[in-house]
Amino acid sequence: MLYNAYEIQRSLLASASAVATASVEFLQNPANPFAYFGGGPMMASALDVFAHAAAPRGKPAFDLPTTEIDGETVTVHETIEARKSFGQLKHFVRKGHETGAPKLLIVAPMSGHFATLLRGTVARLLPGHDIYITDWRDARNVPLSQGTFDLDDYVDYLVDWLAHIGPGAHMLAVCQPSVPCLAAASLMSASKHPCRPRTLTMMGGPIDTRQGPTAVNELAMDRPLSWFRQNVVVTVPFSYAGAGRKVYPGFMQLAGFMTMNLGNHLMSHWQMFKHLVKGDEDSADATKRFYEEYRSVCDMTAEFYLQTVNEVFKKHSLPKGEFLHRGMPVNTADITDIGLLAVEGENDDISGIGQTEAALHITPDLPDAYKQYYLAKDVGHYGIFNGSKWRNRIAPVVEAWIAQHDDLPRG
Repeated sequence: MLYNAYEIQRSLLASASAVATASVEFLQNPANPFAYFGGGPMMASALDVFAHAAAPRGKPAFDLPTTEIDGETVTVHETIEARKSFGQLKHFVRKGHETGAPKLLIVAPMSGHFATLLRGTVARLLPGHDIYITDWRDARNVPLSQGTFDLDDYVDYLVDWLAHIGPGAHMLAVCQPSVPCLAAASLMSASKHPCRPRTLTMMGGPIDTRQGPTAVNELAMDRPLSWFRQNVVVTVPFSYAGAGRKVYPGFMQLAGFMTMNLGNHLMSHWQMFKHLVKGDEDSADATKRFYEEYRSVCDMTAEFYLQTVNEVFKKHSLPKGEFLHRGMPVNTADITDIGLLAVEGENDDISGIGQTEAALHITPDLPDAYKQYYLAKDVGHYGIFNGSKWRNRIAPVVEAWIAQHDDLPRG
């Protein structure tokens, strides 16, 4: 019922957005006298902000056709290396530079946004690395006949994709996937898997949410699992390929994030309006580009969402040594030769300080030379992996860590 109500609202807003866009074009037409005086420019600016906010969003493209390597512009081709029911392994192939650079698997969060949320992460690391990324599917588009997807499946996907990439790869997890990535690294270490990652960088990840709890963590702890099952799990309507599938919808996740920082979001749109009134199209477009990505959301399976809430945020299974994969215990102490880098943002309101660093404390048999912690001052959650602070301050730390461990012998 909730999903159907959302679809009706989305259709209405899409129509209103189209009308607003047409009105903006009319008010800004050079042949229209109101484009130059009176309330025309202000009205056009207001309608432009509304049209952008109300427009429907689909899956964005990475749109990274080139990169620059040693002053040379290099063509980049996106290829699909492997496909599974709930995701695919995407590879950014740099023409003429296919070999020689460290192989890096970037694991995008399955938390309501598409992998393109990490476009800035990929763009910054692309010149010096052979990059792969997990490109998760929108669960509402996966037919019920293709089965289910939970945390066990997530870990299996990572192991399989690392095996596909081959020995010597590195792995970088942004936020939520830090837990399954650390679990996969533990399992591969226990079996001495030849394709276990050389390094695992975890950025703003909820390894142990008992440390520095945030509003997100407190919500998970204050309510029983049954509350989440009854209040945020819905059924995909018949207009989608995944009709009948139980999901945690992306629009609900987005609403939660927007509510947490509502004042900031309202101020951003107010600033966009002022930029448009002044004719500062570049500044307005920068805000639009951010929200076009931020508001592009997808659904995740109910079983994955509920299992994550229970195991990560309520039971704290991994740091307590109680995490199971296919019924077998996962022991982080099995990690002995994977370089672990924990990156946290000082102002992160999603994963508090200490939550990612906890990974360095639950790997007792990993030498100190294989562990590093970096606290990014004056950086929030999004700024850990996107924006100027990511590009200028955090990415160099990640690059140096990967380079330091790229050729170390394995046990």
